[in-house]
Amino acid sequence: MTAPTQGYRNGLVDLEAGQVSREIFVNEEIYQEELERLFARAWLFVGHESQIPNPGDFFVSSMGEESVILCRDRAGEIHVFLNSCRHRGMKVCRYDEGSTAVFTCPYHGWSYSTDGKLVGVPYFREAYHSKLDRSQWGLVEVAQLCLYKGTVWATWDPAAPPFLEYLGDFLPYIDLTLDAWDGSDGGTEILCGIQKWRVPCNWKFPAENFSGDSYHNISHRSVDLVGIGPSGSNRRDMPELLLARKLHIAFPERGHQTTSYLLPKEAASPPAYQHSSVVSDYFRECEEVRRKKRGDWGRMIALVGEVFPNTAFLARQPRTLAVWHPRGAHETEIWRWFLVDRSAPAEVKDFLRQYYIRYSGPAGMTEQDDMENWNYAHAASRGTMARRYPYNYEQGLGSEVENYEWDGFRVPGVVCDLTQAKSSEHNLRNLYRRWTEFMEAESWDELMSWRRPGRAEAAE
Repeated sequence: MTAPTQGYRNGLVDLEAGQVSREIFVNEEIYQEELERLFARAWLFVGHESQIPNPGDFFVSSMGEESVILCRDRAGEIHVFLNSCRHRGMKVCRYDEGSTAVFTCPYHGWSYSTDGKLVGVPYFREAYHSKLDRSQWGLVEVAQLCLYKGTVWATWDPAAPPFLEYLGDFLPYIDLTLDAWDGSDGGTEILCGIQKWRVPCNWKFPAENFSGDSYHNISHRSVDLVGIGPSGSNRRDMPELLLARKLHIAFPERGHQTTSYLLPKEAASPPAYQHSSVVSDYFRECEEVRRKKRGDWGRMIALVGEVFPNTAFLARQPRTLAVWHPRGAHETEIWRWFLVDRSAPAEVKDFLRQYYIRYSGPAGMTEQDDMENWNYAHAASRGTMARRYPYNYEQGLGSEVENYEWDGFRVPGVVCDLTQAKSSEHNLRNLYRRWTEFMEAESWDELMSWRRPGRAEAAE
């Protein structure tokens, strides 16, 4: 592992002053360190089980810049392999998805079964004298894999904590995305395929945006004015949400964060989608069931959030998972999965498909606004003079609290109440706090502060 660039803490990233250097977005050396210190150690989202329902099915994904194969072997077990032949490195799978019995390298013909074993070597007897130990030359598999409510996560680092420990108290916010609308555990599936597109910006621009950038609503004013939001009007004018507390919720020890609404005990949930009677009735009935099933957690409406480092979720409208794949210091490839309830009527799924296309992605009215911002911000930060001046992250400094409680509900995490402040960069600072720790730490022992002696007692 390379030695870290000096001066991350209180140099390039000064959270006490609320300043972050532009260098961490545009510097090539820092980017290379990110690949090794961050993407090679963190848990990363790979895909969804519903994309590979049968033995032999595969989906080619990414972990950082690494191409990986998510596949189901003949016995039905799920694997994630590095998409690179052990002989000369050629991709053994060049299709986005499909089904196969073996992955055969088109360069020299080595072939691998769906459990990663090397099963075919041309001229094995003649060229290798039958002495090549094929058991040592299978596909490289991730160190750890976790299946959680249909989603597939992986890490290259055997020393990383288990995935659920990696999430910690952030887990309920993931559940708000992955569970069915009525609160049924893991009741979602991927709708159709996924969207992929590239933006000329560093991956941290979208990562911080979806961590909870509550300050850029001016960017989406046109969407509000034409009324394509879920209710057919500006969502922020819903009376139910005006009664709620809008919160930035961050988990400093783990680097995850979300922006969520907490409704009063007696307040009705805001209407989800106003369309045909089938659609509106479905979501209204699901809301009623969820509130009864989840109790106080049924009052929490997660808007956006970020699983550190580069996986975002929108838990409500639209309901998606997105990954910001780094493609160099100056480019990001965005992948977006769209979720629907498995048990939803066909009319509901078709309505959501049309709504998701209209709202999100490179052709969606909202996403276009964001892409333009990230593109121009990155380009304007690469110059010699521009790099001398840091970005400002001072909003809400010192206004966050632990053990936040409101109307009988205790919210885990470190919380900034936006009801009065309107905007804060609390969540964004949390992202860069954890980024700094990864860039400076030599091992996972340094990164797992929650395991240190006395930490649990102090938390109580």
